[in-house]
Amino acid sequence: MVDAVVIGSGPNGLAAAIALAQAGCKVLILEARATVGGGMRSAELTLPGFVHDICSAIHPLGVGSPFFRSLPLADYGLEWIYPPAPLAHPLGDSAVMLEQSIAATGAALGPDAEAYRRLMAPLVADWDKLAADLLGPFPFPPRHPITLARFGLSAIRSARGLAESRFKGTHARALFAGLAAHSIMPLEKPPTASFGLVLGILGHALGWPLPQGGSQRIADALAAYLHSLGGEIVTHTPVNSLEALPPARVVMADITPRQFLALAADRLPRGYRRQLEGYRYGPGAFKVDWALDGPIPWQAAECSRAGTVHVGGTLEEIAASERAMWHGPPAESPFVLVAQQSLFDPARAPSGKHTAWAYCHVPHGSTLDMTSRIEAQIERFAPGFRERILARHVFSPAEFEQYNPNYIGGDINGGIQDFWQLFTRPVPRWIPYSTPIKGVYLCSSSTPPGGGVHGMGGYHAARAALQGI
Repeated sequence: MVDAVVIGSGPNGLAAAIALAQAGCKVLILEARATVGGGMRSAELTLPGFVHDICSAIHPLGVGSPFFRSLPLADYGLEWIYPPAPLAHPLGDSAVMLEQSIAATGAALGPDAEAYRRLMAPLVADWDKLAADLLGPFPFPPRHPITLARFGLSAIRSARGLAESRFKGTHARALFAGLAAHSIMPLEKPPTASFGLVLGILGHALGWPLPQGGSQRIADALAAYLHSLGGEIVTHTPVNSLEALPPARVVMADITPRQFLALAADRLPRGYRRQLEGYRYGPGAFKVDWALDGPIPWQAAECSRAGTVHVGGTLEEIAASERAMWHGPPAESPFVLVAQQSLFDPARAPSGKHTAWAYCHVPHGSTLDMTSRIEAQIERFAPGFRERILARHVFSPAEFEQYNPNYIGGDINGGIQDFWQLFTRPVPRWIPYSTPIKGVYLCSSSTPPGGGVHGMGGYHAARAALQGI
């Protein structure tokens, strides 16, 4: 007999389990795969000795999460590595750099330096206040209404509208477009500006770090801390129905609406079931990992100072790519997100060798092989890149979903994060994590605040469950 059963050991499942265990509950996690982690796993995908992050790689929200920051994860083996610059955005033989310093970032933005400072400096100073309101269910009333209003006036806009109205030059517009493209929505669609603002704020306030040894280290540290609290994890244990679970007062499901319907449809009221059936999943991700004979030979040498590189060119080019992944077919020149962890973490590859990780956005469930297009985009800004490839591994949207059933159609965010589904995911409810089944809660990225390795959905779901016990 346990107090709580958690289905799935992704960042939110582990966070929910820890929050419940901290409150004195006896917790059991059931994980279908052989290892814990969900989107935080690492493996030798290409060649022996080359460690690749299977899903997430760079973790600004991992260090920006109020819940994760409250945990003693360093005591359980988690070490963050901070590249000299959070982000590079190449434009020909030069690059725009997101530096941790706002002033240093502005130095490369020419006539837009002051506009950038005016936009970002007040928000960076108030990140802790913003995090309290943004990383959870819709804040009503807001904890920090003035700070949230200042953020919201810009965040509510489309990324393209904000960039073109605030900035005059190519460099600042391109930098913001790349940041906002993490929304996985067309840049003309509100509130894509909010994603660009949050990621920019995090770069200045905390940096964009990577975990030493791979993203699996985050999962392992969370699991080890849970064990220290008396929690138990059982792997190789898929859950096919709620009735198959051991008796417990609380069930936390780190799964998306489609899987939850499969587990519990016959126990759900018709109205709630219809709402879950109408939940909208977004575009997919097509990912490639490489084992390399050397570092990526960027034409703009400063790109080697950054853990993350946004490869896509100007705002107009990135916007065209992101419209294509929404309406299809995929772009000939896609916006590509690149991580080069081995430049800063020697544990990722044999001596003298390197790894690279990259993905682009594609239409939901796309079957088109984007490998050559992704490599051509990197080659465009790093001539000679292809010559350094020793081996590659590919994840198509279908393979992503096969690997992690939460990635429906390759959607790594657990559902579209537009106005309607940003704070009301998965359905509009006063407590969005609750379900009509007593004691059963959803805690995946399909709940607020959405995708990302931050655990806040699991934490808030656990707090809701504790109030109901």
